[in-house]
Amino acid sequence: MMTGARIGSLIAGSLVVLCVAILLVDYAVANRQPFASRPAAEQKRVTAERLARKSRDNAVGWVLIAAAAAFLTFAKGLVQQPKPRPPAARQSGADALGVPSGPMRSPGRAPELDLTFVDQIVLQFGRGKESAIPLLQAIQTHYRYLPDDALRRLCEQTDITPAEIAGTSSFYGQFRRSPVGEHIVRVCHGTACHVSGARQITEELRRFLAIPDGEDTDAARMFTLDEVACLGCCSLAPVLMVDGHTAGKLTPATACNALKVTA
Repeated sequence: MMTGARIGSLIAGSLVVLCVAILLVDYAVANRQPFASRPAAEQKRVTAERLARKSRDNAVGWVLIAAAAAFLTFAKGLVQQPKPRPPAARQSGADALGVPSGPMRSPGRAPELDLTFVDQIVLQFGRGKESAIPLLQAIQTHYRYLPDDALRRLCEQTDITPAEIAGTSSFYGQFRRSPVGEHIVRVCHGTACHVSGARQITEELRRFLAIPDGEDTDAARMFTLDEVACLGCCSLAPVLMVDGHTAGKLTPATACNALKVTA
């Protein structure tokens, strides 16, 4: 079944084609024979025809502009038309956090998460929305990331909504929504490190650690690889930091050796 946007785009597109064809035909007719070379008896008639054609072309031009605008509007609607969400995603409550409201277990996570810490920090920082950031910081410091179960418990114990937690945790780069590895590897991608080969070092580390595309932690959860804007060691570029220990003047091979020493 054709949607209204599709029908509108077809009609508008047809009008555009028709208007362009009319203008091209009029242009060809007007320039078929120079005006000065026509017999004197025909010049009056040709002048009247040209005036009428000019008026018609002006009207066709306005129609062309309107049709083109309508076509672009309908076409944009077709491109941006949202896909229907699957029924499983239409849930309330904690789905604003990006997770289902029921129990969820990620690979490598313990079956149960001790949530008494969440209750303790709520008593410490308060239940108001103004406490969202310090509460999230405390949760991440304790669990090393923001577990879904802990965020659901936080919503239950405070006035903070799931949408507010999702917005805050996604806006600030300090917050993580997935577990980290035992060792944190930060590769500097500042200007000095970038021009010295930071990208090649990062790609070699991802290959060495077998980190899948779209992930930042290896399957064994030994290493988490982060790209940072600056580590403040430009004279050592390219540089990385493993658990607070800095290694500089790196190549892809020596960067991997730095991880071997750490492990």
